[in-house]
Amino acid sequence: QVQLVESGGGSVQAGGSLRLSCAASGRTYRMAWFRQAPGKEREGVATIQTGSGATYYAAAVKGRFTISQDNAKNTVYLQMDTLAPEDTAMYYCAATTSRTAFYALDERRYTYWGQGTQVTVSS
Repeated sequence: QVQLVESGGGSVQAGGSLRLSCAASGRTYRMAWFRQAPGKEREGVATIQTGSGATYYAAAVKGRFTISQDNAKNTVYLQMDTLAPEDTAMYYCAATTSRTAFYALDERRYTYWGQGTQVTVSS
């Protein structure tokens, strides 16, 4: 069992930056960030394979968001730059301890989920 604790959400004006953190209680194989805006389905944002450090981003955030990790702390970060109002959502950290055949940002790939942290971007 892995527990995930997110932090770092908040409110920012368009064009600003925020950094989210997700601390895992144990080692993982892959961690990811998802988000869900009101009235919309949850969508994958970015993922990192914790062993290799390989990353993958959704098209909507590529070039603006950066996922990184501190393996010593079992912590993953999401640096969000050039934020826009459409980035407003509840952001969730997710993790899996095993390799699966699902697409990297398919939520079915992930077993463990954090409680979420709100990000609000005003225009």
